Amino acid sequence: MPGAPVALRDVHKRYGATPVVNGVSLDVAGGEFLVLVGPSGCGKSTLLRTIAGLEDITSGTITIDDRVVNDVPPKDRNIGMVFQSYALYPHMTVRDNLGFGLKLRKAPQQEIAARVDEAAKMLVLEPLLDRLPKNLSGGQRQRVAMGRAIVRRPRVFLFDEPLSNLDAALRVQMRAEIAALHRRLGTTMIYVTHDQVEAMTLATRIAVLHQGVLQQVGPALELYQRPVNRFVAGFIGSPAMSFIDGLVESDKFSAGALSIPLANVGGRAAIGLRPQSMRLAEPGQGSLRGVVEVVEPMGWETYVHVVTDHGRLVVHQAGASPVNGGDAVGVTFDAKDAHVFDADDRAVRHPAA
Repeated sequence: MPGAPVALRDVHKRYGATPVVNGVSLDVAGGEFLVLVGPSGCGKSTLLRTIAGLEDITSGTITIDDRVVNDVPPKDRNIGMVFQSYALYPHMTVRDNLGFGLKLRKAPQQEIAARVDEAAKMLVLEPLLDRLPKNLSGGQRQRVAMGRAIVRRPRVFLFDEPLSNLDAALRVQMRAEIAALHRRLGTTMIYVTHDQVEAMTLATRIAVLHQGVLQQVGPALELYQRPVNRFVAGFIGSPAMSFIDGLVESDKFSAGALSIPLANVGGRAAIGLRPQSMRLAEPGQGSLRGVVEVVEPMGWETYVHVVTDHGRLVVHQAGASPVNGGDAVGVTFDAKDAHVFDADDRAVRHPAA
């Protein structure tokens, strides 16, 4: 069954006088993989829980498959939800955990067995069906949690930070498994994470939230190359974009000794530089000067953190770096590679793609 479209219209959620979700309007196409990202406390998990029906909205409208579900209980929304905690029944085998939801719905035993076998095959759980959760690894438990949702054959899957309890290697493996699952099922998936690597590798589109307000929605590359404001620019991309605040007068951006040509902007402004847009130079040379604070060798590349009069800059270098902590260095960049933000933090110029 194809995925169902989901639409939010001016959705607000408050706890008492405290706003958590502020006027979010969002369309999720049937079969799309949408990822909600943002820092802790931005409202992304709360928004997901309102779609699931686990939280009532204060105002606005939520529709699933063109049906308003504001007052529809979770069990009748045709959704499957996978949480950060696996929430498996410890006394039940994998087989019984997978089929328990269908058993509660009084589905025929033959149908339960068929659906459990189908999900187990899809998630490579067949050898584990007779084990208890305590005898499974973290990745296996998470696959069981996903399988429990799959057996219901929902038209919308909701994931709430499902990989945050796993170690780094397992997260990479499970990301690939979730992406493959989406391709096989074609079901609508809405996925909450604070990990932008997960967002950028999984999503059809990414929705960025900040303080309960939707900032930008689009494909990962669009958000990376053309962020609409300083918040999105600083949040999308790892390591984060570095910013230099200054003033634009007579078509020149000035920040201390730094001066670069910058037309069509006036007053307070900031430039944003990706690590790949900057290069290290000899001490005393380059557009900026600073001292190396930290060197992060990654094997195939290195990130060098340089403290300058304008704050910390993170500079990318291919391969190993010859510099060490405490070294004086210069930093150079081409002005055309800078993102530009006005006094209201709106993006007014991006580098040419």
